[in-house]
Amino acid sequence: MTMEVSAHLRYARISTRKTRLAADMIRGRHVEAAANALAFTPRRAAQLLGKVLNSAIANAQTNFGADIDELYVSEVLVDQAKPFRRYRARARGRGARILKPQTHISLTVSDQRGSGWDAEEDES
Repeated sequence: MTMEVSAHLRYARISTRKTRLAADMIRGRHVEAAANALAFTPRRAAQLLGKVLNSAIANAQTNFGADIDELYVSEVLVDQAKPFRRYRARARGRGARILKPQTHISLTVSDQRGSGWDAEEDES
């Protein structure tokens, strides 16, 4: 039986497209390799994903007594949330809507490798 533990971050104020770039780097990797990759990536999305990854690891250790050496990032879902709306005054008393993107991040760690794992990448 496989153990799967997840952590979620909802309504993060960053676009889904930018977050998916960082999520693709860690999908299917060992949690230590994923944490190192996120720590040395100069993107704000990598910082947010690092926090969610640390939360999932802590959930696995606390709730299931899991060993860090056996955990892999099995699934990373980055979904679009409801946009944050603002209005800007325009000519003739009109208003223009400004849509600020938001993102839901769901990260699952497991004791088995998920899809998206490449053997050559994780050798380092």
